[in-house]
Order: sequence, then structure tokens, then C-alpha cells
Amino acid sequence: MERTELYKVVEQKIAEIEAELKRLKRWTNGELAPEKFENMGAFGINTMTIEQWIQFVLIPRVREIIAEQGDFPADSQVGTYAMRNLDGDDEAGQLVTLLCEFDSLFG
Repeated sequence: MERTELYKVVEQKIAEIEAELKRLKRWTNGELAPEKFENMGAFGINTMTIEQWIQFVLIPRVREIIAEQGDFPADSQVGTYAMRNLDGDDEAGQLVTLLCEFDSLFG
């Protein structure tokens, strides 16, 4: 896939992920406390829910890469992580699917 097209496809997928978080009412209004970003660990596991990490870390970082026309990571495991952490959450099926689709855009 051409680089310019990849940016468009990734931005669309991130927009779908954001919309799904909002549909699920798992979008946080306002900001997180600064300490939530300290020693947060992979996927924010130490200080955030997966939904908070997606909203406050993943989405802004992906949009930053797009705005800067930067390089995406060679690989993504967000969908895999979501599958493990949202297993048994019947409402989160579409969110997990979207995150797996996001992963498939890389690697």
C-alpha cells in the first residue's frame, strides 16, 4: 500500500475506534491526571484501563505520526492485547475487531 494511502486508511480506522469507544460510553471527557502517564507500562497496564490507553496514548500518537508524515511501527499488537483484556466483555466485541483490523495494517 502506498504511504499516502496508508495514512488515510490508518486515520479512518482510528476514527472508527474512537467512535466505537464513544458508542460504548467508554470515552472519558476531560484529561487524565499527569501521574497516569508515569510508569504506565506497556498499553498503560500499570495506571490505565485499556480504553483510557487507547484514548489518551494510542489515538493521539497515531494522529501525530500521520500529521508529521512519520513512520508507523513495523508491528502492532493492540488487538491481541484487547482480546486478552476484554475477554468476556460482550459489549466490546466490535472494539476488539476494530483493533485487530488496526493491527493488520502493519507488519
